[in-house]
Amino acid sequence: MPISDANRAGEPCWADLMTSDLPRAREFYTRLFGWTTQESGPEYGDYVTFQMGGEDVAGMGAQEPDSTLPDAWTTYLAVTDADATVAAARAAGAEVLAEPMDVGAIGRMAILMDPTGAPIGIWEAHEFTGFGLVDAAGAPVWHELNTRDFARAIDFYTQVFGWKPVVLSDTDDFRYSTIGAEGTMVAGVFDAADHLPDSTPSHWQLYLGVKDVHAATVTVTELGGTVIREPWTAEFGTFSLVTDPTGALFVLGSVDEQANADENAVEPDADLPIG
Repeated sequence: MPISDANRAGEPCWADLMTSDLPRAREFYTRLFGWTTQESGPEYGDYVTFQMGGEDVAGMGAQEPDSTLPDAWTTYLAVTDADATVAAARAAGAEVLAEPMDVGAIGRMAILMDPTGAPIGIWEAHEFTGFGLVDAAGAPVWHELNTRDFARAIDFYTQVFGWKPVVLSDTDDFRYSTIGAEGTMVAGVFDAADHLPDSTPSHWQLYLGVKDVHAATVTVTELGGTVIREPWTAEFGTFSLVTDPTGALFVLGSVDEQANADENAVEPDADLPIG
């Protein structure tokens, strides 16, 4: 299993769910992925940390009772100075949804909305660096920005987070860049301007790994979730787009199907990114 013992600045380092129904979400995700949970207690707002094989893979917190925000997953990018990053992001056109705040002794966080309308978290690690396990069943395998303004998004994240995007495709039908240290890919940016429904804003999308996407997709419905798009196969594996029982969107992604995916690869259609 790929263990993550460090998270590089500017790259995804954590993801958590804000949910209107903690008990229901806990049951859904623990049964779907085999996760166990650690409860933080009142000191950290009863925040829940999901673990796989004893390694931290994601978190979960409760929506405020009067919140009108939809339940959703948030990706966090690692930074060395949360306050300086927020200042740079604001100057580059971002909206600050949550100003920098200390989370006990474990780190400092903030929530931004990038200039294209996608919320993104930032995390300055102190005692807690983030993911303990990645690229495995039951762990995050990809993070993806679906943006309505591709050029502005690339410019913003390059300027504020020091990204060095690598172009995967640059056509009007399919425009996609990846980020990551040399020889690695950890996240992608998809030009979704012509593909998202009118009511869907720019957003970051979390991919969670499973060994069998088809079986896991069936389990999602059995546990009260919804299948938005049935499994499809693309160059990088097999995927399905689903929600949990309260509507939080995420993608199931294969971790052991690469050989089959390569043999049966098809061009992705324009409805959704390839992952």
